[in-house]
Amino acid sequence: MVIDYGIGNLRSAQKAFEAVGVSATLTSDRQVIASASAVVLPGVGAFGRCADALRSEGLSQVLADCLAANTPFLGICVGFQLLYEASEESPGAVGLGVFPGTVRRLSTSVKVPQMQWNRLHAEGEISSNLLHGLDEDPWVYFVHSFAPPIGEETVATCDYGGKVAALATRRTTVGAQFHPEKSGPVGLKILENFVAQAKGDLPWN
Repeated sequence: MVIDYGIGNLRSAQKAFEAVGVSATLTSDRQVIASASAVVLPGVGAFGRCADALRSEGLSQVLADCLAANTPFLGICVGFQLLYEASEESPGAVGLGVFPGTVRRLSTSVKVPQMQWNRLHAEGEISSNLLHGLDEDPWVYFVHSFAPPIGEETVATCDYGGKVAALATRRTTVGAQFHPEKSGPVGLKILENFVAQAKGDLPWN
């Protein structure tokens, strides 16, 4: 289920899931979302604008309910950032608060936004099953000026003026700062792994 709240290239995310054999519905219907077997929240642009759009569409609470019920959930780019409490990009805007901390602007030592291919580096002793079947340090595509803090939920980073949180997971909730739908075969494999986790065919980390 891809959340339609008028933000970003939603059809691109939908087509990526279709490419891995999943029938992904694009919807803003709260009842349909509440009963979904998995939820995908894309997002581009400003944190505050995306947060406001979720509220204006009446979707914030249903997404919070899905997260509390451990419905498999994938946030992409700003959709990932919305899983945190706040962002310095949009003071006063409130995220979904699944992960602790505030989204921060990328380092001033590098060109912002990061708009390029970059490599994922697994964090911790155990690589996330989201990267199952991929070569070490795979390439993915980023377009962003802000990123969440690195925390216990962070399972992969990229190097851009220092370590940048790129992939996070906790139980059945996943966030990707990069765009899997724009990352070629690697991105599709990550989406395929998420689907396999949602179906119970691959363990959650």
